[in-house]
Amino acid sequence: MDTNTVRGPAIELHGLTKQFGDFTAVNDLSVGVERGGVVGLLGPNGAGKSTTIRMLLGLIAPTSGSGMVLGHDVTRPSAYMRRVGALVETPAIYPKLSGRDNLRTLAVLAGVGDERIDEVLDIVDLTGRDGDRAGGYSLGMKQRLAIAAALLKDPELVILDEPTNGLDPAGIVEIRELLIRLGQTGKTIIVSSHLLAEIQAACDRLIIIERGSLVFEGPTHELLDKARNELVVVPEDRSHITKLAALLDEHNIDFATNGVGLRAPGATARSAFVNRLAFDNGITLREVRAEVEDLEDVFLRLTSTKEVN
Repeated sequence: MDTNTVRGPAIELHGLTKQFGDFTAVNDLSVGVERGGVVGLLGPNGAGKSTTIRMLLGLIAPTSGSGMVLGHDVTRPSAYMRRVGALVETPAIYPKLSGRDNLRTLAVLAGVGDERIDEVLDIVDLTGRDGDRAGGYSLGMKQRLAIAAALLKDPELVILDEPTNGLDPAGIVEIRELLIRLGQTGKTIIVSSHLLAEIQAACDRLIIIERGSLVFEGPTHELLDKARNELVVVPEDRSHITKLAALLDEHNIDFATNGVGLRAPGATARSAFVNRLAFDNGITLREVRAEVEDLEDVFLRLTSTKEVN
């Protein structure tokens, strides 16, 4: 299917809200997802990621607000679910059947033949192991088999809820590489995960929610642009702070003082220069330290929590 011929966003939410009694799981969520590529859905424990996914899949109805999936209202999932593939929670795999026979049972419901089974087995790199009993698969292989099942209908939109959950490092790399390949096919891949390094490596765009509300939405590089990258410089003699500040000013280096030392942007690029500059001007530095945030640091700062799910 040529997804480039279909216009409009893959997903468009306006004020989407879901309440369970007095508890608001998703709160006035408005976000758009353009077609194509891999989009990471992040949020701390209880942020509303799974609830959002279930509304997109028509498993639960929103309390208020509106949403469109592939041009159709979320309250009418039958209009678009034929074009959506999904993996939610633990995949249902028959351990005594081979990988191929597992897919055959699902292919009947999907209305596809053996040719498509061959294609999805190749996509998830299980060709050659498809005749083995699924019960003997590693956890990573089981996840890839489940993703193959989600791809049987050749969907435009693929939604994967925690596909790397519980995997060992090798399995995580396998899923990450698979996500990247899928994103390059023109499909839109929505993946929720608490493994932020893997999100950074695989995703083009990110959606971060906390307590059901949007915290960030945009390209991954835009979130990384919010990362703190500073050089902390502390002279041994506090009386040298003013002198050091004047030297940095002469060299057009932005900085801020805190009474103990200085902070200048561009930690990795300027640490050696600032150290030499201080030494050449008779200033002994007690501390030269880089403070550089990665994606996880920014995520935790934006969501104000240390618990990630």
